[in-house]
Amino acid sequence: MPFLSLSLNNFRNLKNDKIDLSSKEVYFVGENGQGKSNILEALYYSAYGASFRTHVDTQLIKQGTDGFSISTMYQQEGGSVQKIDVAYKDGIKHIEKNEKRIQDRKELVNTIPCVLFCHDDMQFATGEPECRRFFLDQSLTMFDPLYIDDMRNYKKVLKNRNQLLKDKSYDMLGIYDVQLAKNGLEIQKKRKNAVFQFNQIFGKLYEDISGICGVSIVYAPSWKEIPDTVGTRFPGPDDVVAVLAERSEQDKIMGTTLSGPHRDRIIFMHEGRQFIPVASTGQQRLVALLLRVAQAVYYSRITGMKPVFLMDDVMLELDPDKRQKMTAMLPEYDQLFCTFLPGEPYERYRHSTTRIYHIEKGEWHD
Repeated sequence: MPFLSLSLNNFRNLKNDKIDLSSKEVYFVGENGQGKSNILEALYYSAYGASFRTHVDTQLIKQGTDGFSISTMYQQEGGSVQKIDVAYKDGIKHIEKNEKRIQDRKELVNTIPCVLFCHDDMQFATGEPECRRFFLDQSLTMFDPLYIDDMRNYKKVLKNRNQLLKDKSYDMLGIYDVQLAKNGLEIQKKRKNAVFQFNQIFGKLYEDISGICGVSIVYAPSWKEIPDTVGTRFPGPDDVVAVLAERSEQDKIMGTTLSGPHRDRIIFMHEGRQFIPVASTGQQRLVALLLRVAQAVYYSRITGMKPVFLMDDVMLELDPDKRQKMTAMLPEYDQLFCTFLPGEPYERYRHSTTRIYHIEKGEWHD
């Protein structure tokens, strides 16, 4: 199992202590606001060097202190024990893996692959298009450091191109169009393939839980495929440059780039029409939840590795029948962390390998 222990110092409301995590399943039980989610956040932070709840690291510092640190011990597949240390103070983040400084968070990819389930996942179904793009990008960056570079390069070029448009300085647009096309097409190709892979997983999952068959995911790229004599083909750099040139007047009027991967759409379809606008709240929640399950299956198929599940009160969103089906169909995991309210039937889901901690005011006990 990956996580063996977690040591905390001045992280949110949690006590400064070490918690033993050397169990296949670990449940955290407690009322809202006691620190359950904070523990999952600390685990996620050690795996990826960032929080899933905020982009502002100062919010993670315990009140009255000037910084925080997290240390995790974890076990690799071969059995060797490794260590990750994260410290944040005076606006500086310091990450070490086995006492060696990590210069870029992408170096943590595949170290402890965590799949997070939380309430905000509902935005993947009902939120703005950027939420679904974020989910797809997150799925790819879990195992592909090159995709992280693709995204960074694209965003840098896009920022520079948008600045030219705002400044009404158009002489260099052609140069940036070529760069935008090159980086953007790499993103588009990988997104298209990822959606194809997801569709092999997601529709069957949704049918098994809900009984509704034929729900699929459609990728609608901003730079569309090009018609040719045998149907359509994937656009090339010259095609995209031509599209950008054709739309440049509109970009100039709006002062921003109106086409590219940052405008891609991911749509859920059923029987020829969009599913989310006509789905019930429960059906929408199930879409979001099963996207995470599909993410775990997708990751395992690509890498051959089993992920760690971090599940933050997600069972509350399902009726008892769907909860039972959901827990039964979870793919293989290396380790599972779940949070529960005291009144939930968490004992029903426990195994002989499960450890249960009760959380109150940032402290834990068996």
